Amino acid sequence: MPDNTAASPASQTLSRGIRILEVLADARGTLTIDEIASRLGVHRSIAYRLLRTLEDHGLVSRDAAGAVSLGARMAALAAGVAHDLQAEALPELTAIANELGMTCFLAVLDGEECITLASVEPRHAVASVAQRPGARHPVTVGAPGKAILAQLPEHEWPEAVPSSLPADVEATRSRGYATSHDEVIPTVQSVAVPLALRGQRPAAIAVVHVATDLDDAEIAVRLQRSASVIRESLDG
Repeated sequence: MPDNTAASPASQTLSRGIRILEVLADARGTLTIDEIASRLGVHRSIAYRLLRTLEDHGLVSRDAAGAVSLGARMAALAAGVAHDLQAEALPELTAIANELGMTCFLAVLDGEECITLASVEPRHAVASVAQRPGARHPVTVGAPGKAILAQLPEHEWPEAVPSSLPADVEATRSRGYATSHDEVIPTVQSVAVPLALRGQRPAAIAVVHVATDLDDAEIAVRLQRSASVIRESLDG
């Protein structure tokens, strides 16, 4: 009997359900069912049925007003992704966040996007920039993306890249860290260092901030120290 598995169509329902989770992960707050339906380009009734299924599995939750957010079950699922990497990185992310007073996060390559695996906000900061786990953006923008691309040959980059990107990535390789200003979030600055690990996707450790008295090189030195600790712990 011929194997037609490869030719089988993808599940549109499953694809839409996953897309809802991505939309909620990218949102800065809760979303209404109408907003979710609009972003998916589907009728409200379809979005509602999908949300009910996700809610039954604890992947999304709704408050008394019907506003939708990611559910607690998502945290349990996320904890299983790159578990060893997250476990080793979290103490270092926490130390950096509290020492520098900036949100510190771990990002990895996911297709042509940069996705945040773990994030820690400073304990005593008056105000900090939120960087939620699951947040994603094109790998061709932002300091973490440049730090990740610096670990890859250019033929493995996405096809369409900003004209300035090759020079930015080469500068990242040369000095050991990447910077960005207003590239992903307006007014926000970032510094990132590559985190190359055997057998794992290219990663980066980064901080985001609005203003600081520290210069980028000083921040990078602190990030590099933690990157070395994580690398030694995982690679032996």
